[in-house]
Parts: sequence; structure tokens; C-alpha cells
Amino acid sequence: MVNVLVVGDLMIDHYVWGSCDRISPEAPVQVVNIKNETKRLGGLGNVISNLKTLGSEVGVISVVGDDDVGDEILELLKDRGAKTELIIKEKGRKSSQKSRIMVAHQQVLRLDTESVCEISVSDDIISKFENILSRYDIVLLSDYGKGVLSPYLTKEIIRITKKSGKMVLIDPKGKDYSKYSGATLLTPNKKEASEALGFAINDEDDLKSALKMLKDKFKLDYSLITLSEDGIGLLDQEVKKFPAIAKEVFDVTGAGDSVLATLGYCLASKMSLEESIEIANLAAAVVIGKVGSADASWGEIENLKSKKSGFERKIISLSELLRVGRSGKTMVFTNGCFDILHFGHISYLQSAKKLGDMLVVGLNSDRSVKELKGEDRPVNAQSDRASMLAALEFVDFVVIFDEDTPLNLIKALKPDILVKGADYAGKKVVGSEFVREVKLINFVDGKSTTNIINKIKG
Repeated sequence: MVNVLVVGDLMIDHYVWGSCDRISPEAPVQVVNIKNETKRLGGLGNVISNLKTLGSEVGVISVVGDDDVGDEILELLKDRGAKTELIIKEKGRKSSQKSRIMVAHQQVLRLDTESVCEISVSDDIISKFENILSRYDIVLLSDYGKGVLSPYLTKEIIRITKKSGKMVLIDPKGKDYSKYSGATLLTPNKKEASEALGFAINDEDDLKSALKMLKDKFKLDYSLITLSEDGIGLLDQEVKKFPAIAKEVFDVTGAGDSVLATLGYCLASKMSLEESIEIANLAAAVVIGKVGSADASWGEIENLKSKKSGFERKIISLSELLRVGRSGKTMVFTNGCFDILHFGHISYLQSAKKLGDMLVVGLNSDRSVKELKGEDRPVNAQSDRASMLAALEFVDFVVIFDEDTPLNLIKALKPDILVKGADYAGKKVVGSEFVREVKLINFVDGKSTTNIINKIKG
């Protein structure tokens, strides 16, 4: 399990959704009829959400106000499954909340309530930081310029983290990067890097100069600049560009947070920097293909990486499936040969899907079927059987296993619900010790692959 410690500005993204069919008689403004409101973590919360979706354990250090919004932030952190290592409520500080008025999916107004000033409790954080750090693999700093990452605190976090031999990655803010000196790497975009360095990045020579200046001036281990549709530029021993994945852009919101989170997760998993950047590029491509701040799951990343489309994206390996974030979803697992797909199978799998959110089907390999059913089986090869299952709307993932039983598969996945046929009543179900619940489903009378084969032979 990867453990990531994050530090930075927490806030609430508050959306007020409504409709408008008239202009106010008092002023030339829209009259919005409020339908509903939604709230989610913003700022550092976007990084946390991305990390949780990737499957990381996340510890959080931040400062909020001693107010109702601060209480809501703590509740949202708890709901997201993040560990609040150190959240200080600073008296007199206003917690950040950005309220957006949305009409017909268009933002018509934003109202910000927040304090934008340096925190006064840096020493309290520093005194506890080294002990907290010992439980984590890497540190990510997400600076939104609200004052949590003051120059003093930022420098001390970098010093302590690097002294411990761990990496510290930073999404910077503002034009003065001096407080980030000594970090492992920064993740500015081209516009941010241009403003910090004082010159525009227009071509390859400018990019090389900017990357070198960032590395030398701020004593970074690696120099990196995100280049929007052109991907990511890196200076290690030499300049290398990682091209972006071609994808329709709906909203760039949260792409930077996704890059930071994915880089941090991959590097903490001992992947190389280049491999980590390639995966971060894929994550960013997933995120910009969605509306609003969003996360990229391992399933989405792997799909884009392999450029699979349609039902093919559902056929994955166990290692790939383990990287698919459940995000609180109930996983239902069942298994079988599914040699000749028939109505009995359809009815059984539909019933299984209704028990949870995600249906995973373990499919016996050709060797496994032959061992269980005899030399004349399977009738259909495993690739065909997997494709038929994956084409069903209610099947989320298909994983082929080669053993006689799915014991190892169930042990690794630890699904919430294990489903078998009603003929298992009173019998020991393989893998039941690794699940929360076993459910038995009745078969449709007279519907079986064996009956179909016998009918054809007859």
C-alpha cells in the first residue's frame, strides 16, 4: 500500500444549481430559482481525491478556520477516507469556500469566502511533522496561495523531508518560487513557469532554458513543466518531451492536481520518473475529458494507455483490476466457464449485478475448463468467451484465471459479495473466507451449456 502525506490549502467547492426564466425588475441580472446545492473538497482536496481513487492511503496536514465551513471540511475529509494527521483550527481565520451559481450548467457568478494570509501556527506543524512523516512514503505540497504553505513552513517541510531521504513534490503558486528551493520537483504549467522566470516559453529553446533555470535557480533534483496539449517537458540529464494523449478537451479543471497526485503515487510505488510522467500524462488526459474537477481511476488510465474501446476495455488482468479504484463501490464477484452463453447465464449475471455496484466475472481459462469439463471442452476459446461476457452491459470486468478454482483471485480481490448458484446451498464455497457475504442465486430450469451441446449432438 502506498502512503502519501499531503500538505496545503483546503477549501470547499460549493455549487448552487438552478434555473432562470426571467430578469430581475430591480436590476439587469438573472433571477435564479435554486433547485439544489452540492459541496465537495477543493484545493488540496482535489489531490486527496485523486490519490484515493488511485488506491493510496492519504494523510493530511492543513489549517482551517474555527468556523462552520472548517467543520464541513473535516467531515468531507472523513467521508473521503483521508486521515487527518494534523488539522489546526486557527482562531480568526475564515475557512475557504467558493460558491458557484450554476444555471443550465453555466457558471454565472462565484462568491468567495476566505482568509488569504499566512498562518500563525507554522511552529506547531513543524514540531510534529517529522514524527508524522515517518509513516509516509512521499510528501506532496499543493499551494493555492491561501497562506497555509508560508515560506517558513514550506522551507522546513522540504528540509525535513529531504533529510529523511524522501521525495517532496510541489504544485507551486505565485511568481516567487524561492520558498520551494531544494524540492525534488515542481509541477508548474507553461504560463506559471514563464511568470516565475520572467520570460515567455515560445519554442524548444525557450523550454530548455526554462527547465535548466528552474533546476539551477531553485536547486531541484528534476525540472518539469506541464505543456497543456503538448504534454510534459522534463530536464534530467537532457530535455525530454512526453507528448500528451490525443483526447477531446471538455474541462482542464483539476488537471494539475491529477498530475501531482499521479506522479506522487507512482514515484512512491518505486516507478521510474519517466514511467511516472507517462502515467501522469494519461491521468491528465482522462481528467480533461470530464466536466469539473475529476479523478482518473487506474481502469480509465489503463484503457487510454492500451487505446482499447468498447467492451474490450472490460477484459483486464488481475494486476490491472487491483489498481481500479472502488471509490466506496460494492464489488460483486462470480465465476464460471460460460462456454456457450445462454439465457440462464444472462439471468444469473443480471441478478448478481443487482447485489452491488461493480460486477467482476472470473472466467476459467481454456486449460482450466478442459481440466474441469473434459477434453472436448471448451467449445469456445477463452478470448471469445471473455468478449461475449464483456459485451454485456451489466458486466463491469472480466478476469481470466488459469487455476481449477478462483481461490487466489478471490483472495487478491477481496470482493464484498461472492455469488454462486443455488446448488451450492449447504456446501463450502471456495473463497468465502475472504468476502463479507456469500449470496446464492437460482438457475433458470433447463438452461445449461451441457443441455445445449447435447441438443446439438442429438
